[in-house]
Amino acid sequence: MPAFDDSFRSALADLFAWRRDVRRFRDDPVPEADLRACLDLAHLSPSVGNSQPWRFVRVADPDRRAAVVASFERCNAAAAETYADERAALYRQLKLAGLREAPVHLAVFCDDATGTGHGLGRATMPEMLRYSVVGAVQTFWLAARAYGLGVGWVSILDPDEVGRGLDVPATWHLVAYLCVGRPVEEHRDPELARHGWQGRDLDACCLFER
Repeated sequence: MPAFDDSFRSALADLFAWRRDVRRFRDDPVPEADLRACLDLAHLSPSVGNSQPWRFVRVADPDRRAAVVASFERCNAAAAETYADERAALYRQLKLAGLREAPVHLAVFCDDATGTGHGLGRATMPEMLRYSVVGAVQTFWLAARAYGLGVGWVSILDPDEVGRGLDVPATWHLVAYLCVGRPVEEHRDPELARHGWQGRDLDACCLFER
């Protein structure tokens, strides 16, 4: 059992604090060894019943990437219409994806039909499969930060449309679409806070007693 001392805990806190949702990427390629190392760490994530339901798909085909961009642009325009007045104007100024710039695109699916794990822990909470995929995404995100990579999670997409466009099995459900690459800039504060959309709620993680 390794010893996780104060120095390690301090470095770990820095890793968490400097994880950012990146939208601005450099176009230089991501070293394959670094990407594979981050994916290997993601596969160490916990999963309900040890089901390991995550399916990472690298989207390299230009036409398929273009279809994802088109989906984002349609969904983003529709989302902008749900806001009013100053909030709508601010929304339109935000950069909410790095789809055109990021050298690596990863679509992360949950295999809802996986037999791995034999259904353990899912009888009353079947959504635990998808929660397990979220855990793997978070592990990948932190690992990428440690390798000097930025990750942007794009959620303004039609998940069914993306699944069809990538020709994945019908039982795979899109959980995350990730842009990966070297960040253009580094900031300690989240971009949405920096641009006036929403600050961090320091009370959001308080512990409740019952």
